[in-house]
Amino acid sequence: MNILLMGNPNVGKSVIFSRLTGVKVVASNYPGTTVGYTHGYMKLGDETVEITDVPGTYTLEPTSEAEEVAARMLENGDLVINVIDATNLERNLYLTQQLLERNIPMIVALNMWDDTAHRGIHIDLEKLRALLQVPVIPTVAVTAQGIKELVENIPNATSPESPIRSSDERWAVVGHITEQAQHITHRHHTWRERLGDASVRPLTGGIIALAVIAAAFTVIRFIGESLIGYALDPLFENLWAPVMLRLSDLLGGDGFFHDVLVGQLINGEINFVESLGLLTTGLYVPFAMVLPYIISFYLVLGLLEDFGYLPRLAVLMDTVMHRLGLHGYAIIPSMLGLGCNVPAILATRILESKRERFIAATLISIAIPCAALQAMIIGLVGQHGVQYVAIVFGTLFVVWVILGLILNRFTKGLSPELLIEIPPYRIPPWRTVLQKLWMRTYGFLREAVPIILGAVLVINILYTVGVFDAIANFTAPVITGLLGLPKEAVTAIVVGFLRKDVALGLLAPLSLSASQLVIGSVVLAMFFPCIATFVVILRELGVKSMLKASGIMIVAALLVGGLLNLILQ
Repeated sequence: MNILLMGNPNVGKSVIFSRLTGVKVVASNYPGTTVGYTHGYMKLGDETVEITDVPGTYTLEPTSEAEEVAARMLENGDLVINVIDATNLERNLYLTQQLLERNIPMIVALNMWDDTAHRGIHIDLEKLRALLQVPVIPTVAVTAQGIKELVENIPNATSPESPIRSSDERWAVVGHITEQAQHITHRHHTWRERLGDASVRPLTGGIIALAVIAAAFTVIRFIGESLIGYALDPLFENLWAPVMLRLSDLLGGDGFFHDVLVGQLINGEINFVESLGLLTTGLYVPFAMVLPYIISFYLVLGLLEDFGYLPRLAVLMDTVMHRLGLHGYAIIPSMLGLGCNVPAILATRILESKRERFIAATLISIAIPCAALQAMIIGLVGQHGVQYVAIVFGTLFVVWVILGLILNRFTKGLSPELLIEIPPYRIPPWRTVLQKLWMRTYGFLREAVPIILGAVLVINILYTVGVFDAIANFTAPVITGLLGLPKEAVTAIVVGFLRKDVALGLLAPLSLSASQLVIGSVVLAMFFPCIATFVVILRELGVKSMLKASGIMIVAALLVGGLLNLILQ
């Protein structure tokens, strides 16, 4: 049996899903789309049933890719648990009416039941059950209240006969049900409601957004850098490096297989960034460079999601982001790219259309430097004066805006309007946050690590057979003529494909002028992203869109670098 959890966005479906299935769940993309969903299993008596957390939808008449997937998934369901926000009964019952018209066995979970008392909402459960003719179970998913009763009533799910109605007829039925079963009394606003109102006003919302983004960025960097500095780097340097040196000795310290597995030794030592070995760089990149930021990013994202802030930030930024062909939700991956581009690209999954995901991922890859690269820019370029650092970041911001306007103009497709339900602020339970963190982190490792290892292997082989040297010689006229950089800077740009902060550090011994450092920093930031980001772009956008984004990166980097060369030199 396949039980579908269906309901509007932000009604607590995922929390109920985690209560029903525990931690053994699988995250997938619906075939042919990037719309994600999760499914797991639950014991129901002597039977093991499958539970699917369907993407949130307001209607079975799709207006977005996520709603189209939800409607398709309904065709393969045996029973529906319709999760309803008890504090917004009228809005949620429209989908309920459409589900009843499908004549599929259904049970209603009236979630956020505790909030109804706080809001002065009184629902007559017996009257609602009689009007819907299906079991209605009040639940509070965050505390597990009502979950046991919900499971016990699954066998009692019914499929009452319901005629096919028009949209206006459905709303008339919904109005009749709420009038009969719901009564609202006056009450004073709580501090969370006042904070929620302030979060979407332009002035106070802007101040709150800056504070939240700054705090999120700080926490992500703190957790990520702490994991790297105190756990993963010591683990690789003290435990894994001696193993690799021993393997290097066994392989004779040289040769094709040595270079593929261990990579090049730097001054007789393992350099996990530059060695390019499958067992050195191939493992270090995903586990020590990217995983710490993935963990910290998903932890912060889960807290902001479950607290209810993200929809408010999206509404606040919607007008600005629309000019770049995106909607307000795109500000979230854009800001998180300042920590690490990898989770930022992954976060573009929250955008509804392929067009939006392509524009957002391209802009992040080109114009939003990660935290490590920012630190190197400030440290290296800042030695010549803060004005040069300002030129670098100012140029990248201008590129972000102008390129966004261009992509919005020439990229085919539509950016759907931002139609979201804004949930009340609530304190998320740690169990749910940590479970979501585990699911997302495991999903990243399962999807990205094999591809990163494969990419490192291919790069290593190309490097070993001398392809990169040929590329350096071929591109030298462009580097020196167009960008005004010495030929040796080609090496830094190539290394930037592995790690950009290390690549920028390779410019330091070249005795570049302040203007050349500005040009080199901007070109490195805009050129191909690091291998981990590149792999995630390939995974998220597909080969065709990845190649298109790569072409835009190359052209934009060369044009902006050449223009800076003309202006500054």
